[in-house]
Amino acid sequence: MWGDIAIAFLLAFITAFVITPYTIRLAIKVGAVDIPADRRVNKKPMPRLGGIAVIAGFLVSAVYLIISMYIEKKIDFTTDGLTPKLVGFFIGLVILGITCFIDDVKGIKPIVKLIGQILAAIAVTSSGLLIDNFTIPFKENNLVLNEVFSYILTIGWIVGITNAINLIDGLDGLSSGITLIACISLLIIFSLNESPLIAIVLITALAGAIVGFLPYNFNPAKTFIGDVGANFMGYAIAVISILGVAKTYTAIVIIAPIIVLALPIFDTLWAIVRRIAKTKSLKGVFKADNGHLHHKLMARGYTQKQSVLILYGITATLGMVAIILLDSGIWKAISFALLVIAIVAIGYKDILHLREDDEKEDTEETINKAKLRKDKE
Repeated sequence: MWGDIAIAFLLAFITAFVITPYTIRLAIKVGAVDIPADRRVNKKPMPRLGGIAVIAGFLVSAVYLIISMYIEKKIDFTTDGLTPKLVGFFIGLVILGITCFIDDVKGIKPIVKLIGQILAAIAVTSSGLLIDNFTIPFKENNLVLNEVFSYILTIGWIVGITNAINLIDGLDGLSSGITLIACISLLIIFSLNESPLIAIVLITALAGAIVGFLPYNFNPAKTFIGDVGANFMGYAIAVISILGVAKTYTAIVIIAPIIVLALPIFDTLWAIVRRIAKTKSLKGVFKADNGHLHHKLMARGYTQKQSVLILYGITATLGMVAIILLDSGIWKAISFALLVIAIVAIGYKDILHLREDDEKEDTEETINKAKLRKDKE
């Protein structure tokens, strides 16, 4: 198993790292360039098709391992209808990829993109991959969900997480880094849960592809992941998380991915509430604003890099809470979370001072440069 995990990571990493420069040239050629505007943080035009490299890295790694594991008979693809589930997953990926590629190049209405997301989710659910039952603690029998409710719940989960990752994609390396941390957390959770090998391999391939892309995307970025990449990451992690809990639908195992992805989920839910309240209309959900968590942090004076690292830290903490919850129980998970909150609260003022010191240094540097220019004149 560990050999396959290593291959999954390295093959995805190498592919994404090598292909990213080609996506930069492709983006410039087809006009998929992010132009600075009021809501944009970038100060110069930025190519935004980096997600193609992440998809390529994931696909090369995943397809190679699926074929090799089939030949080696490490996975029984007839068990639980795994073959149609994987086909449904890849069909959905194609639908979503084409939709978002068009959005990055030419731009499409939000409702059209939402339809593409829903069609991708329907492709998955039609293949039989569903959240259809789970075990309630202290009860022997599984709770089997109504078929219609199961379809709605699964489609809602996939579309919701897809949008959650897409909406948090506002700073250099933010969505890709948060997804990477979530992948690592889920990999540990899947390993503890003895999840299907296919889920472990796929989540590792996704992590490897993101690591290969991040050097080009972390601040200062050379390229953006774009809608094609952000939507893919959200879609992939949503579907793989269902595959990962398919063996034991216990309440804790189902809650774990929600905790891991709590930051983008909260940001999305709050954006929906905020936009509807502001516009007094459901149509307001599709109207972009500057109210996301990363916007709030930057409004308080943090730099791009500082804001991203803060959100990384929150995501990593939530991932640890989910892991501890599954491995050691709720009391230890809660006590760990409270301890982290207490430590951060103690050092909060010092963190603010660091930010203020950075601002002071930047101001002094600007003044010194101005003086030097004046002296030369």
